[in-house]
Amino acid sequence: QVQLVESGGGLVQAGDSLRLSCAASGRAFSTYPMGWFRQAPGKERESVAGISWSGARTSYADSVKGRFTISKDNAKNTAYLQMNSLKPEDTAVYYCAAQRRPYYGGTISKMWDEYDYWGQGTQVTVSS
Repeated sequence: QVQLVESGGGLVQAGDSLRLSCAASGRAFSTYPMGWFRQAPGKERESVAGISWSGARTSYADSVKGRFTISKDNAKNTAYLQMNSLKPEDTAVYYCAAQRRPYYGGTISKMWDEYDYWGQGTQVTVSS
């Protein structure tokens, strides 16, 4: 069993940066692919970024490419989402998630229903 806890959200101005953290319990975390998702009011949950279990491969939504960076520190059981040049349209609740697929080397999934463990979410609000 893996439990995930996000932190680092807040209220910022357009152009600012934030770094979200996702702290995981359980040693299995280091073997799982992970993703960051977000959900804005009235909208569906969408994939923001994903990372392979080792951290060697990443993928991003087109809307955040070049601005966001996902990373994973298996020694610290923590994943991160560095968000730069934030825009008002980035406002949402951000969730980290992990797939229960140890050492999976396939395509990084962007489908929220393919992830097994979820954090409680952290609010990111970007003012214009």
